[in-house]
Amino acid sequence: MFIDILFTILFSVSPLGEARVGIPYGILNGVPPVLAFLSGLAANLLVFPIMHTIVKAFDQRMWKYSLYKKQSVRLSRRAKNIVGSSIEKYGFWGLMIFVMIPLPVTGAYMGSIAAILFKIPPKRAFSAISLGVIISCSIVTLGAYFGNLGIQLI
Repeated sequence: MFIDILFTILFSVSPLGEARVGIPYGILNGVPPVLAFLSGLAANLLVFPIMHTIVKAFDQRMWKYSLYKKQSVRLSRRAKNIVGSSIEKYGFWGLMIFVMIPLPVTGAYMGSIAAILFKIPPKRAFSAISLGVIISCSIVTLGAYFGNLGIQLI
């Protein structure tokens, strides 16, 4: 069971699925739902502090290179097209809702990038992203738990 908890944590902190993959993985592999929720949530809450620190440090060092600057601007435009209207219009709540929706291209990673792009103060961004992650993890846990329960009944 330790290995399943470890994979739950690793999937939940990875950008390839976040807690949307980690929590169902844990539940479907026998990790108690509360433990899968807590480990997935804790791992996914680490995303913003890690991303914020890495992106800020990397950006300061690399901005002087034209290739980096060009790619950074391209990524920024793409991210603003994806999340821009809701975050510009609703601010904190827009960011929280964007992170909360358990769909591809939403979540803590893209929310962290959006918070940096829209210059949302780190404490406020962390609060919005954390609230969104908590709600998203709750939705995913309930879906995975009841889905697994349905599979077992068949």
